[in-house]
Amino acid sequence: MKLDRIWLKDFRSHEETQVDLAPGLTAIIGANGSGKTNLLEAIGVLSRLKSFRGASSERLLRRDTERAIVRAEGIRDDRPVLIEVEIRPGRSTVQVNKQKLQRNSELLGALRVTVFAPDDLALVKEGPSVRREFLDDLMVALDPRNDALLSDYARTVKQRNTLLKQARGKLDEGAELTLDVYDGQLVTLGTRLTYLREHILSALMPRVGIAYGILAGEAVEIVANYRRSWDSDDMATDVAERRAGDLARSTTSTGPHRDEVGLRINDFDSRTEASQGEQRTLALALRFAGHELVTEHVGEAPLLLLDDVLSELDADRATALLSNLPAGQTVITSATELPELVEPEQILRFPLSVTDSAHIPTDGENDGENHAEQVMQ
Repeated sequence: MKLDRIWLKDFRSHEETQVDLAPGLTAIIGANGSGKTNLLEAIGVLSRLKSFRGASSERLLRRDTERAIVRAEGIRDDRPVLIEVEIRPGRSTVQVNKQKLQRNSELLGALRVTVFAPDDLALVKEGPSVRREFLDDLMVALDPRNDALLSDYARTVKQRNTLLKQARGKLDEGAELTLDVYDGQLVTLGTRLTYLREHILSALMPRVGIAYGILAGEAVEIVANYRRSWDSDDMATDVAERRAGDLARSTTSTGPHRDEVGLRINDFDSRTEASQGEQRTLALALRFAGHELVTEHVGEAPLLLLDDVLSELDADRATALLSNLPAGQTVITSATELPELVEPEQILRFPLSVTDSAHIPTDGENDGENHAEQVMQ
């Protein structure tokens, strides 16, 4: 999907803002705190109904407001698409082409995005949960139906842990039968989730090596190691063997929620032995590779969001990044002017002037260009 226009109402620092996006590269230039990242965050919400900054729904609302609205128009398969998200504390509601979605998960796949942000360094520096989430997000981008697998697995682990805590170290007959059911679900869902992660990682890594070489200007060996949390070939064996220990500790010790993903650069551990420049390049290479993998699989490039990444790169890596942007629609934010080699189709300067901001039309109104009315009433 290509976005043509986005409106924000009471989202973060934006009271009412309207922005048109170029089909190619749109550059948003402005000082820190001018609302640039908030705009990109809103686009991300349209894609996954969650903030790529990890913010709760309450934090997405402008101060002293009860709801926020993000609305966008675009084109998908040569047909117009209108996506509207209303955000309230603890919940969001979604409409696509004026039809309310019964399940918010139905939105997945309507708009795919790839986000490059300064916080991406956590992909390399932080613990394995960040890399697990990266693979899981890719899994959903490649096939939105995988979101149900992730939800079902998370629910099973939560239910099993609750039962283990309630048992207080001792199972009666009824609790043991229930635990047997949860164990079966854990193995079925967990095995499939692990297989998908390993498959995606295998497809990803050759692309990561190529992307790293382009960004760094030198060829290096990038190796990933997916380490399962169980030792045997059959997850069911480990779940059964560890049941007593899980019961004593009231937690589930086996499953993909405990798996690890290690990364090495030229046989050095990327977390502990790589320089920050190498770590940041690897994080960018992972995003680049994921973007390429999704593009090849679904047949169209996700919308690429580059949030203030130039400030985190040296001149050579910044030049390499901007010189090798993939085809498709891109929005980049920067606190400084872009290098001369970059020629955006459109430059927006934040904060927007009064004439650049726009009232979000409500039912019965028209914004002057025959756009659909706002329906989040």
